[in-house]
Amino acid sequence: MSLAELSLTRWRSLGLPAARRLARQAADQTGGQVVAVETVEHLGAPLHRVRIARQGREFALVPGGEVVLGFDADGWRSPPGLEADYAESAEQGYGYGPDLRSHLAQVLSPRRSVSVPTVLMAVENEPLTAPPAETPDLLAAEGLRMPSSDEWEHACGAGAGTLFRWGDACPLDRVPHGDDGGPHQQPNAFGLRIAHDTHAAELTGDPGAVHGGDGGESVCGGYGTVLAWLPLATAQRNPVMAEFVYGPDGEDMYEEFSTRPVLALPVAL
Repeated sequence: MSLAELSLTRWRSLGLPAARRLARQAADQTGGQVVAVETVEHLGAPLHRVRIARQGREFALVPGGEVVLGFDADGWRSPPGLEADYAESAEQGYGYGPDLRSHLAQVLSPRRSVSVPTVLMAVENEPLTAPPAETPDLLAAEGLRMPSSDEWEHACGAGAGTLFRWGDACPLDRVPHGDDGGPHQQPNAFGLRIAHDTHAAELTGDPGAVHGGDGGESVCGGYGTVLAWLPLATAQRNPVMAEFVYGPDGEDMYEEFSTRPVLALPVAL
């Protein structure tokens, strides 16, 4: 089995010495250097975090395999206060449905099973230096690529089926922008700084999706507290924002958007 075929389930079964050996193997195969291997608690069990430095970037090891992505709006149990907050926004004409559950069903990707490879993914997103259509070639020149939408969503949620990468609830006394102490400011389970700023908008290889933020639209528009947090939801894909950035109106605004470079691991022949 190659590292690219390492599943999250298998990764979670490993002890720390085995995780360190695989971290060194990943670094050796990609010309990088291991800078950290640590163990955190995630979903009630230990999870190892690996960071590898390569050519001025830090990457996190993101184990893949068969994973479940998306959000089950019908089976979701809303934490206290979220639905009432959304109802206030709906009264002002915001949102895509009469209640929060119907809104979520329209804006989040559906629950599904997919297969994703194990990859090294940049800890930080990076602003585009060229239009989206030119970005894949620029990254390829460095041996990198854009993530797929499924890879981004998996890397963000790390196996959690909750609304946000940290759980189902969000603070209702403040919006995420400017909140330095909120749950979105903590690294995620894989050690990525991801879904942490609604002013961010990360592009992937899917031109129909923008992840991790909405460019600040919800906060600046005064949509309400829950709607201000939802651009950080793991399964949020912001198709309206994607239509803008890939359309004629967004041609000269590519520097306002970003991507998260991926370094593929060799697949065994």
